[in-house]
Amino acid sequence: MPTHIKHIASKLLEKSFFTILILIQFIYCFSINDYLAEWLFRINNTIHIDQSYEKEAEGKEVSEIHEKVKQLQVFRQKYLPNRAYMVVSLTQNTFRLYNADSELILEGLCSTGSYTTLDNGVKQWVFKTPKGVRKVLGKTQNPVWTKPDWAFVEDGLPIPPPRHPSRYEYGVLGKYAINLGDGYLIHGTLYQRNLGQPVTHGCIRLGDNDLEHVFRTLKTGSKVYIF
Repeated sequence: MPTHIKHIASKLLEKSFFTILILIQFIYCFSINDYLAEWLFRINNTIHIDQSYEKEAEGKEVSEIHEKVKQLQVFRQKYLPNRAYMVVSLTQNTFRLYNADSELILEGLCSTGSYTTLDNGVKQWVFKTPKGVRKVLGKTQNPVWTKPDWAFVEDGLPIPPPRHPSRYEYGVLGKYAINLGDGYLIHGTLYQRNLGQPVTHGCIRLGDNDLEHVFRTLKTGSKVYIF
């Protein structure tokens, strides 16, 4: 091969080499930059996704709370009474009186069942105030107590026939009585020092002032929750 041709070929190869090297470097750098760009995009996108997820999670949590509040409101409207009601605690011997809007208007001490038993060999009585929900069946001013059989057994007296005059006793229930059914009453007491203690035969006893307030607030059909 002539010398000048070899020289030309050498220059071409040299240029081609540098061209290829530059091209390789460019491709490499481009690839690296592209990779870095993609990596940065992924990081940024991940951060964006995380932030969006947090916002979405917060929004979802708030929505769930609002939904639960709505459910509780529906539950309240469905199950809470739409008139004044009373709540009695047997363990604490206390009561709370609420108006129709479920606002507390009175609270205080009461007396409930003693959980003692009485047995005359024929029948046994357990003096407890039943738990549950009861309705006011009626209200009486200046009530007269119709003494049940256990009252005579407790005093060691023979049990008289029904409607015998000895069964009626005046002045022991206070000025007011609220009938809860099955012989259970909310009434007053001669022994107000015992309020706050479980000493009754099953009725709920209140102090004079509290009894009058409860009597005037609760209506026939009002609920009394005993727990």
